[in-house]
Amino acid sequence: MPDLTMRGVYPILSTPFDKRGNIVFDDLENQVEWIINQGVHGVGIAMASEVFKLTESERDAVLRSVVDTAKGRVKVVMNTGMEGTDATIAYSQRAEELGADALMIRPTTYTPTVASEHIEYFVRIAESVGIPIFLQDQSTAPVPPGMAVACAKRHENLCYIKVETPPTIPRMSEAQSLIGDDADLILFGGMGGAFLLEELRRGSVGTMPGSTLPDKFVEVWDLWEAGDEAGALDAFDQYASIIRSLAQGQGLANWIYKHIMWRRGIFSKEGIYARGPSLRPDDEHLKEIDALLDRVSLLEVSG
Repeated sequence: MPDLTMRGVYPILSTPFDKRGNIVFDDLENQVEWIINQGVHGVGIAMASEVFKLTESERDAVLRSVVDTAKGRVKVVMNTGMEGTDATIAYSQRAEELGADALMIRPTTYTPTVASEHIEYFVRIAESVGIPIFLQDQSTAPVPPGMAVACAKRHENLCYIKVETPPTIPRMSEAQSLIGDDADLILFGGMGGAFLLEELRRGSVGTMPGSTLPDKFVEVWDLWEAGDEAGALDAFDQYASIIRSLAQGQGLANWIYKHIMWRRGIFSKEGIYARGPSLRPDDEHLKEIDALLDRVSLLEVSG
C-alpha cells in the first residue's frame, strides 16, 4: 500500500551552481536544513532544480545529499521522468534505492502519442517501484484530469498529481469532481504556489512552490489548517508581489530563485548561478527583486 499521507508544503529545491557550473553542495545542504527548519512537510528535486541539466552521476549525488541531510524528517520527492519508459523505470528504481519517498513523472513530449499509451507508460513505471508517484501535469506535458483518474484506477502507486497546467483553478475542480470511490488521487498544486488558496478551496491538500519562501508558505498553510481562511489570505497577500515575480518560467526564474536565496542568507555568493543555456535577469531586474524583498523585510544580505 503506498503512502497516502503526504500533504502540506513541499518546496522544490534550487540547485546551487558556481560560475563554472559545479554544484555547490554546502549550499544545497544548507538550503535543505533551512527549509526543514521552517516547518515544511517535504521537499522536491524537479524542474525548478534544473534536474534536466544534471548528469546521471550528479542526479544521484544531489538526491543522496538531500536524503542524507533530511534524515527522514521530511518526505523527499524526486523527478525521474524521461522520454522513454525503460529509461524512466531505471531512473525511478535508482531514486527509490537512494531513499526517495516518492517520484514525480510527467508524460513524454518528444514523440507524439495518444492518451492510452501515456497511461500504459505510467502503469509500467508504477509496477516497477514500491513508492508513490506524483503525475506531473504541466503545460508542455499535460495530464488531463480524466487521464489522471484513469491512471489512479490502474495502479495504486499512481495516487498523486501535481496540477500545473494553466488555468489550474478549473483544472483542480474538474479533477476533484472525477475522483470516485474506486480511485485514490490526491491533489497538489504547483505554479510556484501562485494560486494556493484557490486550489485549497477546490480539493488540493498540498503545494509545491519554489524554495525561496518556505516560511511564508508554511505560515499560510498553518492558518488555513487552523480554519483561519481570512488570516491565510492576509498572510499570502503580504508576499504576493514576490510570488508573482517568480512566475517567469524556467530559466529566468532559476536565477531569481538563487538570487533570493543568497539575499536571504541561505546560499553563498558562489552558488547563485544557473546552468546554461538560460535567460538571465539584467541588473535592473535584480534591483527590482531586491526592492520587493526589502519592502517585506526579507533582504538579509546586502551586495
